[in-house]
Amino acid sequence: MRFISLLFSLSLAAGPLQAVSLPAVFSDHMVLQCDRPVNVWGEADAGEEITIRFGEHRATATADPEGQWQAELPAMPASAEPRELVVSGSEERRFRDVLVGEVWLCSGQSNMEKPLGDKRGQRPTDNHLSEIAAARHPRMRLFQVPHHGEVSRPEQQMRWLPCSPESVVATEFSAAGYFFGRELLVNLEVPVGLIHSSFGGTMVEAWTPRAAIEAEPRLEGVLETEYFAWVDGVQATELWRSMVEPLVPYTLRGFLWYQGEANAMTGESAEYATKLATLVKGWRQAWSNPEAPFYYVQLAPFNYSAWDSFPAWLTPRGLPLFWEAQAAALDEIPHSAMIVTTDLAGDGRDIHPTNKRDVGLRLAHLALRETYGDERRVVHSPRVASAEFGDDGRVVLEFEHVGGGLARADGNPLGQFELAGKGRDFHPAEARIVDDGRVEVVSSLVARPVAVRFAWHETATPNLVNSAGLPAVPYRSDDWPVANTREKPGEVSGE
Repeated sequence: MRFISLLFSLSLAAGPLQAVSLPAVFSDHMVLQCDRPVNVWGEADAGEEITIRFGEHRATATADPEGQWQAELPAMPASAEPRELVVSGSEERRFRDVLVGEVWLCSGQSNMEKPLGDKRGQRPTDNHLSEIAAARHPRMRLFQVPHHGEVSRPEQQMRWLPCSPESVVATEFSAAGYFFGRELLVNLEVPVGLIHSSFGGTMVEAWTPRAAIEAEPRLEGVLETEYFAWVDGVQATELWRSMVEPLVPYTLRGFLWYQGEANAMTGESAEYATKLATLVKGWRQAWSNPEAPFYYVQLAPFNYSAWDSFPAWLTPRGLPLFWEAQAAALDEIPHSAMIVTTDLAGDGRDIHPTNKRDVGLRLAHLALRETYGDERRVVHSPRVASAEFGDDGRVVLEFEHVGGGLARADGNPLGQFELAGKGRDFHPAEARIVDDGRVEVVSSLVARPVAVRFAWHETATPNLVNSAGLPAVPYRSDDWPVANTREKPGEVSGE
């Protein structure tokens, strides 16, 4: 019933019931994706001939027996010239002030959802008043999808709005998404369209298409599982159906993803990589774009182990295990990249870090290099490529993505390194940069180390960065079992 009511609300948002209708994602002020054929679709009387006109471009379609039609405008160069998109059959629909540029979908849970301004129960983003006041970018357009697709504020939701101080506040638009779009706008000098569809406290399963889950044997049982949820309508596939599928196949460039806290709170670790890869595969199949870029955020440090209200009681190593899974997803998802945020979390006691500007900029810089080809940029965090254990007790870590070389962000000695011997007890270690891409690690407490870890704690804020100031990816050389959850009172170990 929810999906049926959503379709009804989409037709209402697009205009009164008529012979020719389009989904709500078509409205005045929209941005059409440049340099790719543009999908246009909707409903009409069965057999009705539909004509689509945009500038000198023209396409036609015929409504099928169910009244569905779809057409394709040819690929067009970016243009900031406002034009009309006209869709006509027995009746005519006109969409005004339409631009051509770069379109991205921003999705996830509360950290993607966090707006520039105030949000109940959260601290506002850094410098929010000045950032809001400066948010006047008429060539950037915002489209806000409400929870479950249920429109409560029709003037601000399910319609394209030019970016302004008033619209970013009224829509409660994603801060991370806003900063991403603004950076593209400045660097590409073309219009930018941002679709924001997020919901706080939700699992990755809720955003994943059913067909994708069914096709992945490693996810057997997911569709039958009742997951912990703070609100209704967020079980497996439900948010895909209510908040993403109605946007398909609106032509866009790629996807931004900031999610994982809800899955981490369940004590999940390695399986998240498979779940995220399944979501991406499902989204790309839905959009018929197997190479659509997918850029995502590794969770920020947070003291999960101090909280007893989560579905599972985590240990301080629970989040590092989840970080490991997020990093491992890179190997499962082609055309993807991840940003690291260990330096953006303050003291690790706020699950909604207030620095969303750097999150958006790092995502934008990934896109500028990997999608738009600006190879001058250093956009990836340094990551351990190999570990060499010497007979003298020293361990040398070789890093990739160092740019002009590794550095200490604050000038202090390197921190958050640990070594362990055969007894598997880890001890703090001293570390130093020995050349542009290598770090030497040693501990007087471990004569013959066999394992090394870096930033392997939920509130770790290490100071090792590359020449672009990007923090290094947390790492461990071992594959030893790690307890990510602890027993609750009354629990019996092993049950």
